[in-house]
Order: sequence, then structure tokens, then C-alpha cells
Amino acid sequence: MLTATDRYLARLIALPMFGTLVIAAMLLVLDKMLSLFDFVAAEGGPVSVVWRMLANMLPEYLSLGIPIGLMLGILLAFRKLALSSELDVMRAVGLSYGRLLRVPYMFAIALALLNFGIVGFVQPLSRHAYEALRFELRSGALGASIKVGEFTNLGKRMTLRIERSRDEGRNLQGIFVRATSRDGQSLAVTAAQGTFLATDDPDVIIFRLRDGVLVNDSPKYKSPRILSFSSHDLPIDLPQIERFRGRDVDREKTIPELVKIGKNDATPEKLRNEVRANFHYRMAEVVFMLLLPLAALAFAIPPKRSTSALGVFLSIVFIVTYHKINQYGESVGALGKIDPIIALWGPFLIASALVLWMYHVIAHRPGGQPIAALEFAFGKLGKQVARLLGFWRRRGRVEGAA
Repeated sequence: MLTATDRYLARLIALPMFGTLVIAAMLLVLDKMLSLFDFVAAEGGPVSVVWRMLANMLPEYLSLGIPIGLMLGILLAFRKLALSSELDVMRAVGLSYGRLLRVPYMFAIALALLNFGIVGFVQPLSRHAYEALRFELRSGALGASIKVGEFTNLGKRMTLRIERSRDEGRNLQGIFVRATSRDGQSLAVTAAQGTFLATDDPDVIIFRLRDGVLVNDSPKYKSPRILSFSSHDLPIDLPQIERFRGRDVDREKTIPELVKIGKNDATPEKLRNEVRANFHYRMAEVVFMLLLPLAALAFAIPPKRSTSALGVFLSIVFIVTYHKINQYGESVGALGKIDPIIALWGPFLIASALVLWMYHVIAHRPGGQPIAALEFAFGKLGKQVARLLGFWRRRGRVEGAA
């Protein structure tokens, strides 16, 4: 049963945690949005595809934003308690750090399970959907193959150019079409206006042209045949679009699929290394979240009579560095140079030892502060920088007066 202190801690943790999570996810989304707009515009695709692609990228951003949000939520909560001396009062009435970490671990376990669901099941499917959208944009399956003002090839035997497009593509103007057949016949058409119409055959569409000229030539004709028309229907065979691959990449496999492939004796060694590396990478990222409450507590409490925010900075560096080391370990493990267990769980054990030592210092050594040496070094460095800036400021004043 939660006490009043537990509920108070939960309120202190929840607001910065969810705020940090949303801000981190939005920053990553905004950074990706710019590149996606450039990519979709270059491929001539509809703007709506950008939002679909961003939605499919969101699970990947959440898998990184959730640990950062958890770390900063707990850290900022305990930092507030420490700076207001509330933490000293709680310790004085008999609440140990282990007891105070009950609520943070409730958040950590719940978010670890959520993150496991994301990286284990949701993220692989969303990544595949994202790659499918990229493929469809490049192949023209989303209507991106015809660009205004450019010559576009529809298959190997037809070239199309449209000068203007109005009413969202329903009214095309300034049309040029040239098509050739296997027997050597060629057809060149210019028209003032045109409209695409669907047919019962999904592989054929009708291009209804108005107010134009048609030139038909063939080796059998002595001279090309020229026809002026007010309306002409030109059937167009749609080019066959290659189907997108299945979920053949290890990053697009769910956790049960990775386990099944890894245990299959018929799996090639290269693929098995990639699958095992990806599986251990995901698991190490999830299990690491259970260390974050201990690390957040150690980074949160500054030395006495200090309001330094160095711990906040170091916590972000710590979690991002561990994430990057894990990515490198996955790459090395996938190549077969190092066993994935060693490449992924070795850094985890080192990080665990560091976090447990920091927690032991802050919780069981009177006056202990695990980052005190760094606080002292940064304090000295800050004084030297301030002194140097003051020197140059005074020198500038003297030279100005002279």
C-alpha cells in the first residue's frame, strides 16, 4: 500500500518524466521531419506520406526517449528533495534510500515492460512499414512517378510530360505522350488537356485527351498519319511495380521470431550472428532500465552547500554513451568478431558495477558523494574560466580607455 510519501514522490517523478519523454520524442521527430520532407518532395510523393512515415518512426524514438525520461524524472525529483532539505528530513525519520526507491522502481518496471513491448513487437513491424513506404515512394506506387514539368517513363515504351496540374491532378494541361510498340509503330500525341480514368482492369488506365494532335508512324507507312481530335482515349498499360520484400531483416523480426531463427540449426552462421546480436541488443537495452533508479539517485544529490547541476549533465551523457556502446557491440557481434553475449552483456556488467558502486557510496557512506571529485574539478575549471573572462574584460576596458 502506498503511503503519503510514496504518492508525493510519484507526483514529483511523473511530471518531469513524461515531460522529458514528450520533449525528447518531439525533438527526434522534428529532426527527422525535415529530411523526410526533402525526400518525399524529391520523389514527388504526397505530403500525407510524411506523417505516415513519422508515425512509423515514433516507436523507435520512444524506445530511446523512455529511458531518458525515466532517468531525468527520478533524478529531478530527488534533486528537488535534496536542494530543499526534504530528503534530509525523510532520512532523519528513518526512511532509507532503499525504501525511497520503491516508487521509482514501480515506474522503472512498468516502463521496462512497456519498452520491451515496443522494441520486441511494435518497433519491428513499424520499421518494416516505414521501409515499405520508402520503397513505394521510389517505385511510384504512391502516385509519385509522374512529375510536372519532367519527362517520365511509364514502362520501357512510353514517355509522358505534363506542364501543369490543377484540381489535385484531375485537370492536366500541356500534355505530350510518345509511345512505341514491339512491331516498330510509334505514336506521338500533344493535347491541351487530359484526365486519367480508371478501368475494370487494374493494370490499365485510360488517358482521356482533349483538343490535340496525334501522329502515328510505322515502317509500313510511306508517311506518318496525322490526326486532329477534340477527344481521344489513350489506353496506358501500367508498369509492373516490384513488390516490397517481406520482413527478412533481423531488425524487423519480433523477439519470438528472433529466438526461433537463432535456435534453428539450419540457419546460416552469418544470419545467426546477426539475429543473436540484435536479440541481445534489445534485451540489454530493456534490462538496463532497471539500473536507472539507482543511477538517477546517485547523480541527483549534489554535495552539501552546492546547487551544481553537473549530475543532470552526466546522467544524460551516461545513458547516451551506454546506448552508443550497445549499438557498436551489436555491429561487432553481427559481424561474428566477438560473441554477441560478450559484446552486449560485457558493457552491461561494467555499467552495473559502476551504478552499484555509486549507489553504495551515496547510500552507505556518511557524506558520500560519488561524483564529488568531478564536482570539485568542474568547480575549479569554472573559476578559472570566470577569472580568464574577467581578465580579458578588464583588458578590453583599458584598451578602450587608451
